[in-house]
Amino acid sequence: MTSPLPSPSPASVLDLAPVVPVVVLSDPADAVPLARALVAGGLPAIEVTLRTPAAREAIRAVAAEVPDAVVGAGTVITPEQVDACVAAGARFLVSPGWTEALLAAMRGSGVPFLPGVSTTSEVVALLERGVREMKFFPAQAAGGTAYLKSLAGPLPQARFCPTGGIGAATAPEYLALPNVGCVGGSWMVPADAVAARDWARIEELARAAAGLRGAGGTSR
Repeated sequence: MTSPLPSPSPASVLDLAPVVPVVVLSDPADAVPLARALVAGGLPAIEVTLRTPAAREAIRAVAAEVPDAVVGAGTVITPEQVDACVAAGARFLVSPGWTEALLAAMRGSGVPFLPGVSTTSEVVALLERGVREMKFFPAQAAGGTAYLKSLAGPLPQARFCPTGGIGAATAPEYLALPNVGCVGGSWMVPADAVAARDWARIEELARAAAGLRGAGGTSR
């Protein structure tokens, strides 16, 4: 079977939508209808985490069958995973942290990537290496909006996608920060809705998430 030609990767994951759904799938058959529901709700960037054996096949299915989705791989922690996920059709990569080897692999992948950070030193180290866009994880546990706000002054060139413990109620507080491009979360893909294959509910939750605004009233 001939694989479809890959779609162009986005220039920046942070500017696709205010929220990037963080998806955990046990059955790859759920990947396409779930992705279609999220796209219909206005959330085209979808992070499929490598927490289950189904993840890579789910990425492949979405990449092949949902052209309006920008599917990425999350929880990427090895260079081997970088190669395998890009081969499967991942158009961006997200890691919970980074090492020199992982960073080199992500740089060489040809797709955008968000290495994970939780300390100022990690941010500075990435800036030193020319990386300006990062995942802030675990966001709530690592200091939340207060921590990110404190980084905006001395390190305004760094932009973040905070992920970890963020929900619909707290997302606007993050989106109001000048150094936050988007947030990652799973509240629009609750496990019970996925298990029930309630795609209509997921589309509704995605639409609400896509319309979130920061505290300043600006739609992100």
